[in-house]
Amino acid sequence: MRAWDTERIARATGAAVLRERQPGPERAGIDSRLSGPGELFFGLPGERQDGGLHAGEALAAGTWGVLAAPEHAARAAAEHEQGAVLAHPDPLQALQRLAAAWRGELQAAGAHVLAITGSTGKTSTKDILAALLGGELRTAASPQNLNTEIGLPLAILAAPQGTQALVLEMAMRGPGQIAQLVEIARPEVGVIVNVGPAHLELLGSLEAIAAAKAELIAGLEPGATIVLPAGEALLEPHRREDLREVFVGEGGDVRLISAEPGRVVIDRQGTRIELQPSFCQPHNVRNLLAAVAAAGAVGVTPSGRLQVEFSAMRGQRSELPGDVLLIDDCYNANPMSMRAAIDDLAGAPAGRRVAVLGDMLELGEQGPALHREIGRHLSERGIELLVAVGPLAAQTAEAFPGPSRSYPDAQAAAGQLAGLVEPGDRVLVKGSRGVGLEAVSTALREAGGAWGVAQAAGPGLS
Repeated sequence: MRAWDTERIARATGAAVLRERQPGPERAGIDSRLSGPGELFFGLPGERQDGGLHAGEALAAGTWGVLAAPEHAARAAAEHEQGAVLAHPDPLQALQRLAAAWRGELQAAGAHVLAITGSTGKTSTKDILAALLGGELRTAASPQNLNTEIGLPLAILAAPQGTQALVLEMAMRGPGQIAQLVEIARPEVGVIVNVGPAHLELLGSLEAIAAAKAELIAGLEPGATIVLPAGEALLEPHRREDLREVFVGEGGDVRLISAEPGRVVIDRQGTRIELQPSFCQPHNVRNLLAAVAAAGAVGVTPSGRLQVEFSAMRGQRSELPGDVLLIDDCYNANPMSMRAAIDDLAGAPAGRRVAVLGDMLELGEQGPALHREIGRHLSERGIELLVAVGPLAAQTAEAFPGPSRSYPDAQAAAGQLAGLVEPGDRVLVKGSRGVGLEAVSTALREAGGAWGVAQAAGPGLS
């Protein structure tokens, strides 16, 4: 946005200019604690605090400028002499309008915009697609999980001039949210990775979840490409004849021919594609199929080595002392992603397979039953030890016939887990974000290999 001066930003957002500055900003931000030179700070109102109250702090930190509600903008302009100041009655709307305008400029210069959603795996698919496209195109992608009505605009505004491919992740918590994100992003390629029982508490049924995800289908322009899982009946009512459909998976247009560690062969509509990915988990190989389909929609046919840096806490593997492997997948969880992670844990040799599983949240009345199903799946996949964290995960432990420990929260589990781990273990840590299982992963990394320390048998051992 460097070439966009204050007046250009005001026209795009509908804001009033209280003080000008040229040239324009380099990026946008919403946290005054992280503000600095080159940033346009947006003072967004929140449930707990109004970010506009910190507009003056952002100017004091040397930001390019601030955009806030009129009363906050006026106060910041009066208290600080440096930096652009813009006023808008709805700063979030202004942020979204600016992102849409910047996306339009990138597209006018030839940039492809691709959007990904799904019940699970959308962040990993985004990471894989960005890596595929990055070999041929100047690619920008949503950092980490900037995938909401706030995060997606920030991701767009972080894309530099000259971007040739912009890969965006879209999340939702209820109806209408994907539609809003599609209106801002206007993608030419959409990807729905899958439909599963996430957000059941909010949406009530798988059909409602599918309808919310299908807002991506509804929002695409005629002639755009939509990548869909082959055979997904839940999406059938939402298909459109005026879109180019590409189906992924068994029986689809893009399918797996073979997969082995270090080598994957894919058939993409008759074209044989051979890749050497840096990952081998079956669920990420499925995500790779969707990414290959999306890349083909913008004319990219990848081949050879594929190095993917996955976003934090999405299955990162860490080799710990004592030949212990930690699989840190604790960013989020639902029944579909939990099963996939357990299958991955079960799939490789290990001295012992240990699953540290937290509550899967937002499942509503079906939550206890879905947690018990996970307990049975653990048994079927031969997991040797379960560490359950939280009251719902305790239901998983009750349904698991093998050895288990139950803890009320992540801090309690973190304090005890090092004493449960043995040399050669493979340890999966996974749960919903609200459980905070990163405390467990951190404790394991900091334990320094002190495995096998005798621990008194606590409550929940069975």
